Amino acid sequence: MSSLDSRDKAALVLMGLLVVLTLVEMGLSYWENRKYYETRDTLTNIYLTSLAVITNLIVKVSTFVILTLTYQYRLFQIHNVYLYWFLLVVVQDFLYWVLHYTGHYCRLFWAMHVTHHSSEHFNFTTGFRSTVFEPFYRVFFYLPLALMGFTALDILYAYLITQLYGNLVHTQYKIPLPKWYGWLFVTPSHHRVHHASNIPYLDKNMGMMLIIWDRMFGTFRDEDLEEPVKYGLTKQPEDMGPVNVLFHEWKALLHDVKHAPGVKNKIGYLLNPPGWSHDGSTQTARVMQREYEIQHITPLDEHKHSA
Repeated sequence: MSSLDSRDKAALVLMGLLVVLTLVEMGLSYWENRKYYETRDTLTNIYLTSLAVITNLIVKVSTFVILTLTYQYRLFQIHNVYLYWFLLVVVQDFLYWVLHYTGHYCRLFWAMHVTHHSSEHFNFTTGFRSTVFEPFYRVFFYLPLALMGFTALDILYAYLITQLYGNLVHTQYKIPLPKWYGWLFVTPSHHRVHHASNIPYLDKNMGMMLIIWDRMFGTFRDEDLEEPVKYGLTKQPEDMGPVNVLFHEWKALLHDVKHAPGVKNKIGYLLNPPGWSHDGSTQTARVMQREYEIQHITPLDEHKHSA
């Protein structure tokens, strides 16, 4: 440990804390018979995590080179160390929100992101159920940071810190937090909504560390339904084997592109949100949410609207 700098030590401490919390949650879930964990699901999470680690190692050098080359064209330099790190973490978190939003509203990116949402369980290991192919394109979302004068090493470190925070909110345990905290930061309650397949909860709360982006851009939702949270996808794959869990959405996407009439519709399947179809045979989350609101409007609500 003596050869490590303070940033490396902090990262190791945080990762160690996450491992300990995962083991504690796993033990409590078993002891209290909550069934938050299921053996096959946990093994799938470990499998996807391992693949993501390999992917990150493969692209690590290229990511560093791309960010370093972009840094040469930085527009300005922040010299105050406190302002430097504050802005780096905040802007990096916003750019992650943009990346995450893209993963939900562009089907091509959803085909890669969907693995993270394919579990019907929600626990600390779900946070490790990684978007395996994300490292191949994530760097391009972070290029503005290099142009702002942040070094490649610092960008990667800031991402690691916010990623570790993001893992900590993957829990079903109700953690008492002050109200002000939930106005600024992502909480487990916020992230339970994000992983839910209940129609009103779809595509909500996409922040990693800060929830303010969702509040600002209209993707925020409280955990406020009377019905219990149902985790997973609206249409869960029957085959959750190691290959299909990675490629089931790719298969469906390629099938739709192949059978779509005309180039415009083929591109539409790639770029439009999941659920979009050229003939209206399937629905996007926003369409389903509008229909849900119409179906669940009360007579009192109707009277208010008509008044």
